Amino acid sequence: MSLVNVGTVAFDAIETPFGKTDKIIGGACTYISLAASYFTKGAKIVSVVGDDFPQDVIDMFSDRDISTEGLQVKQGEKTFFWSGKYHADMNSRDTIDTQLNVLETFDPIIPDAYQDCEYLMLGNLAPQAQLQVIDRLEKRPKLIVLDTMNFWMEVALDDLLTVIKEVDVLTINDEEARLLSGEYSLRKAAKKILTMGPKYLIIKKGEHGALLFNDERVFFAPALPLEEVFDPTGAGDTFAGGFIGYLASSGNISWENMKNAIIMGSALASFTVEKFGIERLRDLTMEEIADRISQFAELTNFTMEYPFQEEEQI
Repeated sequence: MSLVNVGTVAFDAIETPFGKTDKIIGGACTYISLAASYFTKGAKIVSVVGDDFPQDVIDMFSDRDISTEGLQVKQGEKTFFWSGKYHADMNSRDTIDTQLNVLETFDPIIPDAYQDCEYLMLGNLAPQAQLQVIDRLEKRPKLIVLDTMNFWMEVALDDLLTVIKEVDVLTINDEEARLLSGEYSLRKAAKKILTMGPKYLIIKKGEHGALLFNDERVFFAPALPLEEVFDPTGAGDTFAGGFIGYLASSGNISWENMKNAIIMGSALASFTVEKFGIERLRDLTMEEIADRISQFAELTNFTMEYPFQEEEQI
């Protein structure tokens, strides 16, 4: 099934309580595409980099059967760069530096070879750019998944609400769900957000798992307890890539299969946080993924014996 991933391919510099990096490979589209490649071959990238971006990383995409025809390389310009420092709890961070560079004038170009898109993953970008991608596809994909963040809710809410109307699945974190809806209860927040257009809502809760909502149905997937978490950067994007990659590989977008896809995304995200950047994600084996999924199954499998009996009828 044809999958197109849109978002940033970038440089990051990260500091956590467990270490610090210089400039490393990052970007939403990078994590999404790598994660999806473990489930579906031939995924396609729409993004932009400068001529300072290393060719060996572009070759890595090709080696994983990820098309880079839609990856623009701007000569004489620099790649998007973000630097951040995580607090001790690893759930909050401070942005140290953001350099938009090529992203400031990014005009997403959809190659003819991408027009067979059946699954579209819109990674975190300006809502206007996300809308442009949808408008430039000749036919509507079978499934459109949108990721966004609180920044766009604060500075481009009207554009964001417009693109939300066009998608099938919205994925945001719990803080963003409360901001977008104005509700503190996540159940109430989900109910309000689902009236904005999407059929499904995923609320990511970091180390506390993820929730999937559709109408009155709710599914919860826990996060796997890990011994070491080095870098949460890209975990949400990895989750999204695993989620849509699994759906694209199966061709099944039912409620039951979306629950499976949530687990697949969670499993891959659990690898990403174990090392900095894409280091852990780029060389996984299918055996490692299968084992991690088995751990999720064991985590959520239980039987219950009722410690009481019905009272005898008199």
